[in-house]
Amino acid sequence: MADQSLSSPRKAAYAVAALFSVLMVMHMLRGSEASTGGGQVPLPGKGGEPTFQRTIVAVGDLHGDYPNMMTVLKMAKVVSENGTWTGDVDYLVQTGDIVDRGDDTLKMYRYLEKLRVEAQQAGGDIRSHFGNHEVMNLIGDWRYVPQSEILTFGGVEARQQMLAKGWLAQAWRANYTITTRLPLHPSLGPINTDYDPGKAGRLQDISHAAVSFLHGGLSPTYDDLTPYPSRINGLGASLVQKLQERRPLPPPHPPNRYPGLPVSATDAEHELYGGNGPLWYRGWAMDKDHVVCSKVDAVMQKLGVRHLVMGHTPNFTGIVSRCGGKILLIDTGISHAYGGVLSAAKFTYTLTPTKRKGFWIESEMVTAIYEEKEEVLVNSEREIQADFI
Repeated sequence: MADQSLSSPRKAAYAVAALFSVLMVMHMLRGSEASTGGGQVPLPGKGGEPTFQRTIVAVGDLHGDYPNMMTVLKMAKVVSENGTWTGDVDYLVQTGDIVDRGDDTLKMYRYLEKLRVEAQQAGGDIRSHFGNHEVMNLIGDWRYVPQSEILTFGGVEARQQMLAKGWLAQAWRANYTITTRLPLHPSLGPINTDYDPGKAGRLQDISHAAVSFLHGGLSPTYDDLTPYPSRINGLGASLVQKLQERRPLPPPHPPNRYPGLPVSATDAEHELYGGNGPLWYRGWAMDKDHVVCSKVDAVMQKLGVRHLVMGHTPNFTGIVSRCGGKILLIDTGISHAYGGVLSAAKFTYTLTPTKRKGFWIESEMVTAIYEEKEEVLVNSEREIQADFI
């Protein structure tokens, strides 16, 4: 009988590979559970710098185009020319649909996981979201997957396994959500703290100083808007888990029959993935101005935010601001598959103390960044009253 034991060099190689895999998963989980992003920033009036500032850069659909993604991140000064985290922003937000229509899927997700580590080590963070195309791929709906992209995984079965239980599957489970409520000021709590109207009084004028990010949109008639964002993200995590753990994995469509959601999916999970749910809803982008602007205030009031920011519905000439910047549509067809403009949205929020105790000058600017220009979409300044002590 032949000796089937591994040689010492091969043992060492396997041990190193196993250790790397364990450490990668541990880091992804630790980042997801522990990171509040932006580091420990002194509150105004509690020592440190008297003026507080938070900077966020948001990027829409990328669809398999690594070179254009890198161009956008560099022009928004999120990363340096050599691709490392600059520290010039507190948060990078990406609103989903990295996959499909291009060949760079693995390269893009791998790079963003590496960049997430750099950001967190510098006191920042990356907030990543499921788009409808990420969930389509988990379902087995591969209508927009190029055959050349499948080859980068090593074939259909290897691609299925990567999405179900490989390092990419684990990154999705650890670091991706359906939506994010991102506070503009740390007194509102960590990222994705549920909005509680009962606790808004102490903060008075800044109780809604937060931004909602997601892929599709938060419909006024969607039943599971609140508590926001935990209800939506809980449903998303449950659905993703069921899709990744479905056995046997359904053969992809096409050429096979469309698999649909698992039989174990609840009515609420079907609604999450439905046309009125946060992955597919287009009303904020498609309905007429008088319709959306008559509804948006009530939704923002319920969610505890000032802006609804979403991708999904592309405008190939630039970022769209509606209702005075309350609605921001940031999918500009960045991928070469669309040929739209390269863009990012930058949010700069500043609080400066005045001479009167408990009063502050609050300024907020939202800028659309393009390759050849920048365009101010929102520019507001006012005196507010808030108790941070």
